[in-house]
Amino acid sequence: MVELPAILFGLFAALSWGGGDFCGGLASKRADAYTVVLVAEFVGAVGLATLALVFQEAAPALEPLLWAGAGGLVGAVGLLALYRALSLGHMGVVAPLSAVLAGVVPIAAAVWIDGWPSAVQLAGFMAALAAVWLLTGGAEGVITRRVLGYALLAGVSFGFYFVLIDQATAGGVFWTLAFARTAGGVMLLAVVLATRRPLWPSLDALPLNLMAGGLDAAGNLFFALAALAGRLDVAAIVSSLYPGATVLLAWALLGQRLNRPQMVGVAAALTAIVLIAV
Repeated sequence: MVELPAILFGLFAALSWGGGDFCGGLASKRADAYTVVLVAEFVGAVGLATLALVFQEAAPALEPLLWAGAGGLVGAVGLLALYRALSLGHMGVVAPLSAVLAGVVPIAAAVWIDGWPSAVQLAGFMAALAAVWLLTGGAEGVITRRVLGYALLAGVSFGFYFVLIDQATAGGVFWTLAFARTAGGVMLLAVVLATRRPLWPSLDALPLNLMAGGLDAAGNLFFALAALAGRLDVAAIVSSLYPGATVLLAWALLGQRLNRPQMVGVAAALTAIVLIAV
């Protein structure tokens, strides 16, 4: 199972991102989504920079920083679109749509860079994309144009984030990811100031906001490690299972029951992991 390290790191990324989306979605119900993402970006940047200092990572060259900066900008746009949609109460629609799109973009990029995966792995990718959809209950509900727009924007942004960060972290992990978060944070800061939105969330949203920032940064780190350990498409597809973690947290903490499609989704996700590992 040559892709096992990439799969394990990808699963950690999915768990971290799923937890971050859960916390960010709840925080966005209590505070402005722009503010929540702004705080999350800088919390993650500080955490990653701290890790870079602790592990004494060398400063990256200019080219990886340029890739990281571009990744940070599109990642911030995707996170903002996702949190905004989650704050509107459409998790069951936006989460699967965005995650499926986020997985498709790096598959295309990996085919261009590394060639086609094996037929068994490709079947695993299809099973994983189906699992993402099923884990959120088949995305039942009314899809308005506004919600659909958020889902498309979030998914495409996350997909290009995967590709750009994969290029950036070839020159180092902690500093490049910290720079990516900082670039996204600076862009959001300009938007928040221009639109006169609050710079800080309310006290009841702050703990959730801080947790969202920390978990999202951890997801970035685990994805980067997954991409370094294996193919980009493997890392991205497994990491894209993050809606499953969000749904499981909603089940455990908010009392939301798992329906039949979600149970089938769990089985599909497990099947996908085995196929991709083979």
